[in-house]
Amino acid sequence: MAAAQGHFSDHSNGTDDTDSAEGNAVPRAFRQAVEALRAARLRPEIELDPTRPPQRLAPHAYALEAAVVDGEEDLADGRLVLLHDPAGHEAWQGTFRLVTLVRAELEPEMAADPLLPEVCWSWLTGALEARGLSYGEPSGTVTRAGSHYFGGLSERRPATQIEIRASWTPREGLGGVPDTAAHLTAWCDLLCQIAGLPPSQASQTGQADAATGVVSLPQRRGPQQR
Repeated sequence: MAAAQGHFSDHSNGTDDTDSAEGNAVPRAFRQAVEALRAARLRPEIELDPTRPPQRLAPHAYALEAAVVDGEEDLADGRLVLLHDPAGHEAWQGTFRLVTLVRAELEPEMAADPLLPEVCWSWLTGALEARGLSYGEPSGTVTRAGSHYFGGLSERRPATQIEIRASWTPREGLGGVPDTAAHLTAWCDLLCQIAGLPPSQASQTGQADAATGVVSLPQRRGPQQR
């Protein structure tokens, strides 16, 4: 897979440094964190592309969108945003924050499980822990929404979509840079799990399923077209 390219939220190409006289220079720690995202090696079922990042959540932001693809069908999709505030953020308890949206369409019988929201949240935390990642201040929502079709659309089967919105603070390592490549890989583990794919060899050796205590949803219906 080719490395993901793209632009930062300040419209630069990431080549500036904190030593630059420009006021909007990209901090070295943020640039290194983004470079790690671009270099991450992921499962072949994952299609990953840069997308326009949010402009007002933090001084610096970088965003990726991904889909789990089986032939011509998208089984799940999502968006991952890396935020950085060099001055720190009280709510984050750090200078970096990861924000995500993950969604997939489920078979109605699977979506009827009353414990599904709790299970899906455990997949997120379990994916991070299975990769040995340290993180803090997790928060988010799990939403289950159903659609029934009538009239000219009555031939369509009822559809239920599960959506996870979450954010967490990755712990910073050397030079104040978090292991963003590992966080991206864990996020892709979550995306594949909610898509119903079996664990990869890497996640099996990392005991991802043992960490979550649940199995992947056996669904094969993709989310609504974006």
